[in-house]
Amino acid sequence: MNRVLVAEWIKLRSLRSTWYTLAGLFVISLGITLLSSNTAQRAYADDVGAWDPTAYSLTTFKVAQLIVGVLAIMVVTSEFATGLIRTTLTATPRRHRVLAAKVVIAVAVAAVAGQVLMFAAFLIGQSLLAGNGVPNAGLGDPGVLRAVFAGGLYLALIAVLAVGLATIIRTTAGAIVALVGIVILVPALAGAFPSWMSHLFVVWPTLGGAAALRTVPDPGFPHPWWNLAGMCLAILVVLAAAFVVLRRRDV
Repeated sequence: MNRVLVAEWIKLRSLRSTWYTLAGLFVISLGITLLSSNTAQRAYADDVGAWDPTAYSLTTFKVAQLIVGVLAIMVVTSEFATGLIRTTLTATPRRHRVLAAKVVIAVAVAAVAGQVLMFAAFLIGQSLLAGNGVPNAGLGDPGVLRAVFAGGLYLALIAVLAVGLATIIRTTAGAIVALVGIVILVPALAGAFPSWMSHLFVVWPTLGGAAALRTVPDPGFPHPWWNLAGMCLAILVVLAAAFVVLRRRDV
C-alpha cells in the first residue's frame, strides 16, 4: 500500500495542472473574499439580527468546492482518458488499493489546501470587515475556530465525493457535470422539490452539510455537525459504490 500511495503522489505532483489548479484555488477564492468586502455594509444592514461575520468570510467555499472537486476528479479521470489506468491496474491487480490510494492522496491535498484557504479567507475577510466598519470576529470568539476547521473538513469531503463520482462515471466532463449538479444546481432549486424530499437537504452539500461553517445558528439546521456527519455518511455510500464498480467493471 505504501508503494501505491507513493506512485499516486508522484502522478499528482508531477502534473503542472495540479499546481495550476491549486494556484487557481487560492487566487479565485481569496479574490472572491476581497470582492465581497464591497458589499459587506449592505449585507450587514440587510441582516443585522442574524449577522454572522465568520460565515460571510467563509462563503468562498462555494467556489472553492468546485475547484477542489475538479482536482480530485482529475486524480481518477486523467488515467481513464489516457489509458494509463490499464497499466496501473496491471501493476496493482488489487483494484481497491488503487482507489484507496487515490482517495487518500486527494483528501490529503484537499484537506491541507482547504484548511489553509479557510484560515486565509477568515483572516483576510475579518480585516476587511473591520476596515469597512462592520462587526467582525476573531479566532478566539465562540464557535469561530470550529467553523473554520469545518470549512477544511467540508472541502476534504467534497474531494471524496469527487473521487467517487469520477470512478463511477470515468470521464472528466461527466463527473464535473454531476458534481456541479450536486453542489450548485440542486441547492439552487431546493424550493422547487416536493416537501417529502426536504429530509435530503439536511445532509446535502452547500445546504445542511455546510451549516457547520456558521457561528450564528441557522433555524433550518439546528444541529449543523450532525448535518455534516450525515453528509459524510452519504458520501461514503457513493465511495462504496465506486469501489464496487471499479472492482467489477472492465476498464
